[in-house]
Amino acid sequence: MSSPRITLLDYGSGNLHSAHRALVRAGADVTVTADPETALEADGLVVPGVGAYAACMSGLLSVRGERIIGKRLAGGRPVLGICVGMQILFDRGVEFGVETEGCAEWPGVVERLHAPVLPHMGWNTIEAPADSVLFAGMDPDTRFYFVHSYAAQSWEWEDNGTLAPAKLTWCDYGGRFLAAVENGPLSATQFHPEKSGDAGARLLRNWVGSL
Repeated sequence: MSSPRITLLDYGSGNLHSAHRALVRAGADVTVTADPETALEADGLVVPGVGAYAACMSGLLSVRGERIIGKRLAGGRPVLGICVGMQILFDRGVEFGVETEGCAEWPGVVERLHAPVLPHMGWNTIEAPADSVLFAGMDPDTRFYFVHSYAAQSWEWEDNGTLAPAKLTWCDYGGRFLAAVENGPLSATQFHPEKSGDAGARLLRNWVGSL
């Protein structure tokens, strides 16, 4: 049986080396590229992201990554966003008073966390739904590695009855924020699974195994 083909989208943002290595260990055949045809034909697309929201969106637009994501989702093809790669899936982000339009796959805004110490850096537990695919087989006290000062802190999608409700995973750091979302073919994590040791490896195996 062949390994699932994963495209790790290279748009100038993201820890590509660590993510590539982690996905290979999870059982995937990984290609790092911004080539639209390769990205569209892959079994799964991973959108990494580190740094500022605006810079990530600029890089994504430069390779027409938003179109790649949109076309894949229109065809029900799986996409996984990581860290800022999750944040840019929302309508917009606000950093240092600057508002930047995102991919608008989900409604809502990414804003600064309400915590006395930022960034939120280190290990933290999450609250995952019982029917989660990403967190299947994990204990409630499992910890993941976060490095961020901004996040989506509410879920604004209105359930119209035509799609299965999104599976929301939360974390608390100065208040609740979305640590992960599973919404049909579109999934994302605010934490870094590639830096989260055995827990992150398990999550990536779960996602790769679902393709």
